[in-house]
Amino acid sequence: MMLSFLPDFPVVLAPMAGVTDLPYRGLCRELGCDFTYTEMVSAKGLAFGNENTGKLLETAEAERPCGAQLFGSDPKILADTARRLCEAYQGKLALIDLNMGCPAQKIVKNGEGSALMLQPKLAGEIVRAVSRASSLPVTVKFRKGFDAAHENAVGFAEVLADNGAAMLTVHGRTREQLYAGRADYEVIAAVKAAVSVPVLGNGDIFSGADALRMRAETGCDGVMVARGAQGNPFIFREIKAALAGALYTPPTERERLAMAAEHAKRMCAYAGDYGVIQMRKHMAWYVKGMRGAAVFRTAVNECVTLQELLGLVAAFARELC
Repeated sequence: MMLSFLPDFPVVLAPMAGVTDLPYRGLCRELGCDFTYTEMVSAKGLAFGNENTGKLLETAEAERPCGAQLFGSDPKILADTARRLCEAYQGKLALIDLNMGCPAQKIVKNGEGSALMLQPKLAGEIVRAVSRASSLPVTVKFRKGFDAAHENAVGFAEVLADNGAAMLTVHGRTREQLYAGRADYEVIAAVKAAVSVPVLGNGDIFSGADALRMRAETGCDGVMVARGAQGNPFIFREIKAALAGALYTPPTERERLAMAAEHAKRMCAYAGDYGVIQMRKHMAWYVKGMRGAAVFRTAVNECVTLQELLGLVAAFARELC
């Protein structure tokens, strides 16, 4: 049974470090995203009072309650952190999600993220400890496996569910693959068949048609959108239309640029002029495939103020006419 605060087939935004910041999550919610998570947060960083780590837990009224995603490998630190979050963010958080799928080398080398797929017993101990400490549901995101020699998603999922995980999200690639090749939907289907808790499918959701295919091929209980939402918060509106069997009209290039400008305004209201630097990658995603995008990206990378950035967006929009 799906968690009570989610619809029957939720369409959620994946937590992506350095991408799914507070302003962007708000845009995605407004365009139909059912649920959002904070960016990945270090449990150890929170335990030691790291100010930058704490800032990642900021949420907006429009996205509450949302999920907080933690990473780490120490059951006690993760459990203590989850307990404190449940107390400090009461009413603002709906769940605690544990990241056991991040492929970044700096995470993996510390035995965290997808490295935990090599240690199912420890992963189970973490879930059990956090579940006992948390007053909120505990969910887990993981991958097909660590590498081709360790494709253990099904057994790993059973360990997590047996130790108290309330929902699982499966990315259909190994850590070794990173984001190359096609996501394996068969492994998501196998996990869904093996456990009784809800399973979200993740990987290669770039359109409404992709979401329908994943649902049909895996029997998943919902989908998590990651790279498909980069520069395209409209994808949530598209997926919702596909699920409802309704017509969908893609945004025009001018509408995409208008959204980019709105995103930039919100980012700078949140982060000041540093938000311009944060917007550089987002702007590159918004204009992907447009005529003159390369020149525009170069100019954006030299911007230092919001007004400069908005001026470039406006000029680029005029050139497209």
